[in-house]
Amino acid sequence: MEKRVMTDSKRRKGLMVASAVLGGVLVLSACNGDGEDKGAGSSKTSDSQVQADAAAAKETSEAQITIAPKNGATNVGINNDAKVSVDKGELTEVTMTAADGTAVKGTMADDSKSWQPDGQLARSTAYKISATAKDAKGRQAHENTSFTTVSPSNSFIGNFTPEDGSTVGVGMPVSINFDKAITDKKAVQDAITVESSSGQQVVGHWFSGTRLDFRPEEYWKGGSTVTLKLALDGVEGAPGVTGVQQKTVTFTIGRNQVSTVDAEAKTMTVTRDGKTIKTIPISAGSPDNTTYNGQMVISEKFKETRMNGATVGFTDDDGKGEYDIKDVPHAMRLSTSGTFIHGNYWGARSVFGSVNTSHGCIGLADVKGAGDPNQPGAWFYDNSIVGDVVVVKNSKDKTIKPDNGLNGWNLSWSEWTAGSEA
Repeated sequence: MEKRVMTDSKRRKGLMVASAVLGGVLVLSACNGDGEDKGAGSSKTSDSQVQADAAAAKETSEAQITIAPKNGATNVGINNDAKVSVDKGELTEVTMTAADGTAVKGTMADDSKSWQPDGQLARSTAYKISATAKDAKGRQAHENTSFTTVSPSNSFIGNFTPEDGSTVGVGMPVSINFDKAITDKKAVQDAITVESSSGQQVVGHWFSGTRLDFRPEEYWKGGSTVTLKLALDGVEGAPGVTGVQQKTVTFTIGRNQVSTVDAEAKTMTVTRDGKTIKTIPISAGSPDNTTYNGQMVISEKFKETRMNGATVGFTDDDGKGEYDIKDVPHAMRLSTSGTFIHGNYWGARSVFGSVNTSHGCIGLADVKGAGDPNQPGAWFYDNSIVGDVVVVKNSKDKTIKPDNGLNGWNLSWSEWTAGSEA
């Protein structure tokens, strides 16, 4: 009898152990949220856990940190997309690093409610942001994210002229050349504004999918200021290809200088602000290699440069350039295809004003070495700036194409505006 009682006692202990083990399994299963009935034992454990969670929640910071972009984001813009902000608290620390560990400098707002990087991020780069904030009770909150910026293959930029802060002539257009073909021209043009302090209306014209120029109907007003704003960051220029530029550029229009070359008379008349300041004898393109007619804008200046006929299609029977002059003085570019107005020291002085002898350029008397400021070539170079206009008339050639250089002035205003997508 006693023996049976002892056996029953052991049995009851075994059942109690089994129940406890089973209860433990059920408690662990409850964390998995499988929704099954856990029994009375697990119910007591869940209640205890809820109470513990509630107690922990009371100690949790109320500060809510938001980091943009979201964790794992790709093709992120490199200008304005990265930002940290906090609600119901203040940011106490923000760190941002590139994949190689390089720290990214940033600025905290005066009220410690937000933080942003100071400059443009690099393309095709992975970044990490770690932020800490505190609420009114000093309780801390933390947030982390990582993302990758847009790659060159998924982004486009526009290379523009003139340069920020420059002073240019009245004929200088704003010319933007994109490194990717733009298919949504309207979206891109809408994100670009060009305004003049003169109040002149400025309109864009697409020469191709990669080139967009802006100009007013007439030459810019002398002394005015022009502002170019590129708000291209995040703008989709073509499927899967977005802009990455956020930039403002300003430049000043100088005095109004327009020089008129009469190829038949072989003279150039230089006017400034409507007054003739000099007439210079010139030698334009020969009858076999005439100079283009039309309005041309000086786009580059070189005190000395090399001119090789082979680069513009003038070659002899051996394929060598018909000319190769390595020190042409006072050269100023008028077209992409190779038209210059420049000094000439190799021609006889007698040709200037009397004979057209060049391969299409406009030549002015000068000396080798570009060292004499009293020469016509030197004078014109010293008194010209990028953006000045040179008009050629009475040549036996056609009018230069408007996209051959910065020469959109050869389109009428109706032709120009017809090329706008605004």
